[in-house]
Order: sequence, then C-alpha cells, then structure tokens
Amino acid sequence: MTADVSQQLAGLDALELSGGERRGVAARVWARAWPMISAIILVFAIWEVVVLTGWRPEYVLPGPITVLGELGHRLGDPDFWGAVAVTMRRAITGFAVAVLVGLVVGAAVSRVRPLRAAFGSLITGLQTMPSIAWFPLAILLFKLSESAILFVVVLGAAPSIANGLIAGVDYTPPILLRAGHILGLRRLALYRHVILPASLPSFLSGLKQGWAFAWRSLMAGELLVIIAHQTSIGEQLDNARELSDAPGLLATMIVILVIGIVVDMCFGAADNALRRRWGLDQRVG
Repeated sequence: MTADVSQQLAGLDALELSGGERRGVAARVWARAWPMISAIILVFAIWEVVVLTGWRPEYVLPGPITVLGELGHRLGDPDFWGAVAVTMRRAITGFAVAVLVGLVVGAAVSRVRPLRAAFGSLITGLQTMPSIAWFPLAILLFKLSESAILFVVVLGAAPSIANGLIAGVDYTPPILLRAGHILGLRRLALYRHVILPASLPSFLSGLKQGWAFAWRSLMAGELLVIIAHQTSIGEQLDNARELSDAPGLLATMIVILVIGIVVDMCFGAADNALRRRWGLDQRVG
C-alpha cells in the first residue's frame, strides 16, 4: 500500500515537472513581459490624454512623445552615461556598506537578548525615520561632500536590512537549531550553516526594502548635495528644474524609474531562484 502511494506521488511530481518543462523560454518571457508592456501603454495613454486636455501648458507638462525624444537624445550623450555611472557607484557603495552594517547589527541583536531589549525598537524607529531628516546632520558633519550622501544612504538602508535578518532568525524552526547543536555547530558555525540559510527569504526581503530606502535616500542626497565636477542623475534633475526644462526633467525621472525597476527585477529573479531551490515555486497552469 505504501509503495503504491509512493509511485502515485512520484507520477504526479513527474507530471508537474514535465508540464513546467513544456513551457518554452519565449512563453515564460512573454508571460512576464505582457503585463508590464500593457501597464506602460496604459500610463502613456493616460499621460497623453491629460496633456491633450490642456490642464497645464505643454512647456510645463509635455507629452510622452516629446519626453521620449528627449530621452533618446540623452541616451546618446556621453555626459548622461557619466552621470549614471556616478550615481550607480554611490548607490552600490552605500548599499554594500549598509548590507555589512545591517548584517552585523541584525546578527548581534537577533541572538543577544540584552541587545534586543536595548536596540530592537531603536532599529525600527530608525527605519521609519525619513531619510531627508538626516541631511542637515550629515551636511553639518561632512559638509557638502560625497560622505554626507553615503552617510544618509547607509542610515536609510541598514535598519531595513537588519530587521529583515532579525525577522528571519526569529522564525528559524527550533528543530533546525537543535539539529545544528547535535552536529556540534556553535556560534559562527551555527550562523553560517543553519541560521543564515534558514533566514534567507526574510533577509532577501530586507535587502529589497533596504535597496528601496537606499535609492530614495541617494536621490534626495543628490538633489541637496551638489558636488563640483561630479555630475549625477540627481544633479541633472535639479538642473532641469532650475532651467524649467520639463522634457529633460521627465526624461531623467523615467531613467530613475527604469533603474529602480531593473534592480527590482534582479531581486525578483533572486527570490524566484531561492523558491525553486526550496521547492516553493509552484505555478498553476
């Protein structure tokens, strides 16, 4: 009886796997792409309708065709790519430091009860604090420098990353911890081989949220802290506002949005890979 049940379950698993394999790469790409394409078309259509109503003059609110033309012009400008490189360098550097800080703080607070009691609520409070509120202190400490921007980026992202790790550790099944102890794992070895792998889903969510906070903090910083001879996306956005260049301003905003979407897709791919590895990727149809 047990053998028959096992064979039936194995047959169902094979049927499910074969159904997933029959879906070609093109079909999977199209299934992910068409909702996004439809949303873009819808947004552009609404945008064009608003422009046609004359709600604002066209020099204040240009249409999508004008803005896309300006975006195409910028894509061919080497200065634009230099600005993107400066912004992405700051984003990656700040986020990397935030990950390191969040990992250390989260690991310590999650396992040491006195630290949890002392700093648990403080970390959550820092997470909810608007990043823009840190800039007066950052400018006071570091003047108008890149360090001021990175200071706020790290403070904006690290609490979310730490909280993601803390939540993951809190929901680690006790049976895994007992198994680790039976195998002789202690402290760092227990973290490396048991706790961190078990907390990966929550930690990945914390990384994703931390990136969102880091990106917003960086854009705010580049608008407030203008550094000579270092053109960035935020500086181009501010220059477009100063010159009342509405097409350039909206084109820069589209670039900021696209970068955010691309990074979100990278986190989504990592999450899907983690789900497949853990056997949680169950698609219907």
